[in-house]
Amino acid sequence: MEHMTIQDILAATGGTLLCGDSSMPIKRISTDSRTVGPDTLFVPIIGERVNAHKFIDSALKDGGAALTQEHDHAEGPHPFIRVPDTLKAMQQIASYYRNKMSLPIIGITGSVGKTTTREMIAHVLKGKYRVFETIGNQNSQVGVPLTLDRLTSKDEIGVLEMGMSEPGQITILGEIIRPNAAVVTNVGVSHIEQMGSRDNICREKLDIQNGLAKNGVLYLNGDNDMIRKHIGYVTHSYKFFGFSEDCSYRAEEVEEINGQTHFTFVHEDMREPIILNVLGDHNVSNALAAIALGLAYDVPMETIKRQLATFSGQRQNILKMHGYTVIDDAYNASPDSMKAGLKILSDYQDSGRKVAVLSDMLELGPDSPDYHREVGEFLGTADITDLYITGTLSKEYAKAAQKKNPSLKTKWFASNHDLISYLKNYLSEHDVVLIKASNGMKLYEVAKALD
Repeated sequence: MEHMTIQDILAATGGTLLCGDSSMPIKRISTDSRTVGPDTLFVPIIGERVNAHKFIDSALKDGGAALTQEHDHAEGPHPFIRVPDTLKAMQQIASYYRNKMSLPIIGITGSVGKTTTREMIAHVLKGKYRVFETIGNQNSQVGVPLTLDRLTSKDEIGVLEMGMSEPGQITILGEIIRPNAAVVTNVGVSHIEQMGSRDNICREKLDIQNGLAKNGVLYLNGDNDMIRKHIGYVTHSYKFFGFSEDCSYRAEEVEEINGQTHFTFVHEDMREPIILNVLGDHNVSNALAAIALGLAYDVPMETIKRQLATFSGQRQNILKMHGYTVIDDAYNASPDSMKAGLKILSDYQDSGRKVAVLSDMLELGPDSPDYHREVGEFLGTADITDLYITGTLSKEYAKAAQKKNPSLKTKWFASNHDLISYLKNYLSEHDVVLIKASNGMKLYEVAKALD
């Protein structure tokens, strides 16, 4: 944070200064008592398991200040600011600080692909600007304020990811960051357990418009059925990106060549050849959003093409080891992202077997078995030779897949350890292996063990 004091914190939150100097500078905020020092504002969050107010004394041992919603009186040199709710106060501080900065910010949300899309848009914009972007996976009600804490006057444009798990959260984040443009990557079933339906998820994602500048534009995935269904809910100007004929930013002639994705980008009278260093139609869709935002912020087309050609991303790692190829995508999983990963495996050009190593998709609610069967049916129609699974729900993959493709070789393993032992003896030169599941299933252990 720059040029912030306790007085600014009071102005942002409407809080009451219980003790300390109102002119004290605040250079950062922290929710971790172990990282608090001079010029730091400690924000004790009350969580489901821990009330961080008990750490205030230890947090301030090296200086700093604290918010509190549990103290009515305080004495001493360290400023204490009484607020009704420390989490809401931190969000108010982030909003206040963002409003002091004049740079444009692009907000990104979606059920799947928002992190890769955010990284790709940021990479494109870095061809022209100093870009401020989401730090790590800090896209939540706590994470977005902590990200904005690192914003400086030297930054020229921002690209911020916005996540949600409950109704109303996208509106809160949108009102904090006040995006000048917004992207909705797609609407799937992630968090359907809390949201109740895809319709509710879609409206929640589209609520990114609630914080959007009046002249701001929504960039929407024109291939997503739910976004199309609820387009009447949109109150701002919008543009579609995707493969559909009516998309303003469209991809044609997509093909994989030597581990890269080639396609033709089409926009109005423009037709440009694009090369991506990542695979899959979903990454083509992500690239279309990145091109659209690059053009909107006057990045030259040749720069956009150069930046996309050097983008590698962090979620989908394609590794060559021991003569075979591993597509390590074990970070998370939903029906849409699972099918996207399986399509990459199916389309991958090599002469060996195509092996899907999968485990459960979590947090999909009471219809979870149906979603696993849906993925299994897709797998059964793809060019995949083997399916190896762990977990309980993953058995639905195998049942549905084998109905479609009786020749598919399948095997269930009771543990990752057993799966690893089998794969090490089974895999051979020119095989291609996809490893994918929800992070809680720990299939990253399999990818690591094969290295």
